[in-house]
Amino acid sequence: MKDKRIELPTIKRSKKLPIVLSQEEMRRLLKAPKLLKHRVLIALLYGCGLRCFEVRNLKIADLDFDRKILHVKDGKGKKDRYVPLADILIRGIKTYLEAEQPLEWLFNSKGEQIIGRAGGDFDGRYSQRGVQWAVNEAKKKAGILKPMNVHTLRHTYATHLLEEGLDILTIKDLLGHECIDTTMIYLHVAQTEKSRAFSPLDRSYLSRK
Repeated sequence: MKDKRIELPTIKRSKKLPIVLSQEEMRRLLKAPKLLKHRVLIALLYGCGLRCFEVRNLKIADLDFDRKILHVKDGKGKKDRYVPLADILIRGIKTYLEAEQPLEWLFNSKGEQIIGRAGGDFDGRYSQRGVQWAVNEAKKKAGILKPMNVHTLRHTYATHLLEEGLDILTIKDLLGHECIDTTMIYLHVAQTEKSRAFSPLDRSYLSRK
C-alpha cells in the first residue's frame, strides 16, 4: 500500500558465501577415487560446472569430442547450454568409454549391479545417492577438511574461471544462470590479482625480516 506508505518488511536472505576448494585441493580430489568411473564423474562436475542431476542425465550422444564441447540438455529451467571440454577430460572420458562401454547414459548400469547399494544405479542412470557417495568418498580420501558436497564443485568451477580472468557474463552462460545476480556472488569469493586482499602482516612485519 504505497499510497499510504505502508510496506511489508523485506525478508532478509542468507548472505552465506559458497565453499570453494583450492587448486591443490581439487588436484587431490581428482586423484582420490580408485574407480575410473568416479574420477571421470568428479572431473565432469568440476571441469564443466555441472549440477548433480545434469551429470546424471548425460548421454554419450551429448559428447562432441571433435568440437570439444558438451551439450547439457534440460538444465535448470529446462534450458540447454554448451560447455567446453578440456583435452585432459576428453582423454579420460574416452578411456572410460572404452573400458566400461556404457550404453545410452554416460554413467549407467550394465544390469548386474545391485540396486540400492552404495554407489549403485537406478533406472539405468547413476543415482543421485551414488554421485553423492562418490564425491564424499573422494573427499575423505583426499583429506579435505572443508565442508563440501557435490554442488561445491560447481562453485569451485565458477570461482576458478573468474580467478583465471574469464568475464562474469560468460561464466553466467556457462553455468546456465537465468539472472546475472546469481553469478555475481562469485565476485565476493574469487581472489583475482586486482582485488586480492592481503593481511597487514604480509606488508608490515614479514617485510622487515
